[in-house]
Amino acid sequence: MRLLIIEDNERLAALIAAGLARQGYACDSAATLGEAEHCLATAEFDAVILDLGMPDGDGLAWLSQARRRGRMMPALILTARGALGDRIAGLDAGADDYLVKPAEVEEIAARLRALLRRPGNRASTAMTSGALTFDTATRSASVAGHSLDLSRREADLLELLMRREGSVVQRGTIEEALYSFNDPVTPNAIEAVISRLRRKLEDHGQTDRLHTVRGVGYMLASAPR
Repeated sequence: MRLLIIEDNERLAALIAAGLARQGYACDSAATLGEAEHCLATAEFDAVILDLGMPDGDGLAWLSQARRRGRMMPALILTARGALGDRIAGLDAGADDYLVKPAEVEEIAARLRALLRRPGNRASTAMTSGALTFDTATRSASVAGHSLDLSRREADLLELLMRREGSVVQRGTIEEALYSFNDPVTPNAIEAVISRLRRKLEDHGQTDRLHTVRGVGYMLASAPR
């Protein structure tokens, strides 16, 4: 999952990004609302973390305008404004959740997991496809109860494919979800992650599940009924 942290305090943004990276997220940061607009125009993000007191404008007004334009990715406000009126205004402006600084990275990550579960209307943190299970909270996967030893990017890839099971996911979409702007991406990086994940699925009996659609992308085939 890829996040955009909109925060003008670069040290705080770096600390949040580092903490969330340990939780399995790819993070990019924007120190201004202008930078945020550039990032959102350049890549697709699964959620944004938004400070309100930005140097080039008010984050609340920016979020409200974004919602009016139909930009609907989950937004978590993280701000020093903690009064009841501020929290109500933030949620009414289109925030999906509201946290007051200082906040622990573990809580930020937990709230993000809750937000990211909403599009699939899942009450549980676990996604299942036949014998294959992925837990978005623990970032762990298993087949028929047997754990899969996945790297962070392999786990990110599996989650993305399971969320879109039965549909082709374009290579560019996968690259954007797995890598931040600062991550080095070699020409065959995606193919390498796909190959490792396919091998681990096959080692656990999940043959013919991960398909390559040449020139388009990759697909996790639906589990046999």
